[in-house]
Amino acid sequence: RGHMLNRVILYVRDMEAVAAFYQKYFGYRITRFEGDRVVDLAPEDGGATIMLHPAGKGQRVGQSTVKLIFDVEDVPGFCERCAQDVLQFGPLHHVDGYVFANAKDPAQNPISVSGRAFRTVD
Repeated sequence: RGHMLNRVILYVRDMEAVAAFYQKYFGYRITRFEGDRVVDLAPEDGGATIMLHPAGKGQRVGQSTVKLIFDVEDVPGFCERCAQDVLQFGPLHHVDGYVFANAKDPAQNPISVSGRAFRTVD
């Protein structure tokens, strides 16, 4: 049996702001357990769980070599809807038959919305 990537840990300083961000923009469900310092963010429609962990004192936030990619069919429309609130994405990048755009979460972790999963290959 193969192994699947089902969880990603983000080390953050403001747990509430980051949890609210992923809940509001990407529909994640927030789960907290009594006495547990980790907050689980579960996706509505399957996919990887994001685990928020308090960043240690010496940990530099936003200095990551990992980017979270969210599959979005209508990237321009999604970015436009987010911009009406406070989430600003960078320019739309059109590459290899799909579109993506980048932003950062409240803890400065890089995120991207990408149409790659929906591209049609000739």
